[in-house]
Amino acid sequence: MPKNFYIRFQNLQTMKKLLTLLFCVLALTLNAQIGKDPAGVQVVKTKHSITIAGKVINYTATTGYMHMKADTGKVLAKIFFTYYSKDDEDGAKRPVTFTFNGGPGSASLWLHMGGVGPKRVVLKDDGTATAAPYSYVSNEFSWLDKTDLVFIDPVSTGYSRAVGEPASKYHGFVEDIQSVGDFVRNFLSRYDRWASPKFLAGESYGTTRAAGLSKFLQDEHRIYINGVILISAVLNFGTNDYNIGNDLPRALYIPSYTAAAWYHKKLAPALQARPIADVLKESEQWAIGPYATALIKGGWMSDAEKSAIAEKMAYYTGLSKELCLQANLRLDENRFYKALRRGDGLSIGRLDARFTGRNLDDAGEYVDFDPSFANIDGPFTATINDYLSKELKFTDEKGYNVFGEVYPWSYKNVQNKYLNVAESLRDAMAKNPNLKVYLGCGYYDFATPYFTAVYDIEHMFLRPEQRSRVDIKYYESGHMYYIHKPSLIQFKKDIDSFFDSSK
Repeated sequence: MPKNFYIRFQNLQTMKKLLTLLFCVLALTLNAQIGKDPAGVQVVKTKHSITIAGKVINYTATTGYMHMKADTGKVLAKIFFTYYSKDDEDGAKRPVTFTFNGGPGSASLWLHMGGVGPKRVVLKDDGTATAAPYSYVSNEFSWLDKTDLVFIDPVSTGYSRAVGEPASKYHGFVEDIQSVGDFVRNFLSRYDRWASPKFLAGESYGTTRAAGLSKFLQDEHRIYINGVILISAVLNFGTNDYNIGNDLPRALYIPSYTAAAWYHKKLAPALQARPIADVLKESEQWAIGPYATALIKGGWMSDAEKSAIAEKMAYYTGLSKELCLQANLRLDENRFYKALRRGDGLSIGRLDARFTGRNLDDAGEYVDFDPSFANIDGPFTATINDYLSKELKFTDEKGYNVFGEVYPWSYKNVQNKYLNVAESLRDAMAKNPNLKVYLGCGYYDFATPYFTAVYDIEHMFLRPEQRSRVDIKYYESGHMYYIHKPSLIQFKKDIDSFFDSSK
């Protein structure tokens, strides 16, 4: 064949490649708009629709960065966010909810892809993961029918990162409240949301952040919040941190031991036959009554008293009386994970005690891993990465950090005492008589045990009219109680009621 034939052929192939590339670019443009926010920072906008409660909701997803700047204009950090806003509605009147997870050091993917955002990870109804590869579906239980949503990844999580200074300057309670609070203030200005009803929603340490922000935003920026949503809360670290000499958590954890033992059928028949809520009420009263008194008495207890408490402790935990005595009536939670089902060769989960795993051997004192976290780690990590790039058209040269390197986390504001943001929340409620609080608790959660959160609320010493603005809900699931389909359904109903009552 003539040589010029090959040249023409090669030119034709090149042309085809160029046309294909052009077609792809045009296709992307039709689905996504790469533009700039009012401050000139590049963002990506995509259009979507979802059906919730039988109604179609058209919405826009905006992904990108909020640049945190010094007074000189120098960019100090880039905070990544995903913003869902309902189309064809006055944003000034529609609620907006700022949402984040905890850790500290966790990105917002758990709430984003678990139960709040427009997509959710596909799991079995009990929350068990499917086999890889993982997928996601439209979330008919999303909050988008009630509120616009802003998912925030604090510095060093997700795609967020420090730019003009060390990341460690953002790694602490005070530093985190400052940076996320500044994000909220800047967002309200850049997206014209100052006139909107405003809500904060946090999970785990995210509840610590939300409670702290409720006071910070009021005091520093005069931003009054309509509602604070606390999902698996830790407000007072003195009720949650196991340390020698701090016996309070040991009493408050007893009902969680009871819940786990009830689920795994390790309680006495008299307790096992009753509904879990009834059993827990009885366990709670014993924990803050005779058991708490015994812990306070310490070495002043007689052998007979100690024996009687150990016997009752075994009754409410499903463990042996001998182990309770050997532990000096102070059972470490990590030992419990291994001890409850040691005879079956299983350990139970920390985030969700319903899950079980097998360790290297059955004789160890502590577990090798948390089977409840292992269950969700892969599915959530895979789907958030797939979703952001595939549907929201956002990519970054750096990977999405599910858990960032944020340690040591600074608690310099509470040296020689425990961080207690329950007081921050009380202060905010006192100054803002319209502020409402939702508190959600999973019975099988050992990361933030339900009774510690309830204790914190009851020790805020709220006046009756203030206490009436706190709504506490319970779910037969764990830390991420929304992975359990029946709990997710109830969660949606409870949140709908909360938003409706907060108007």
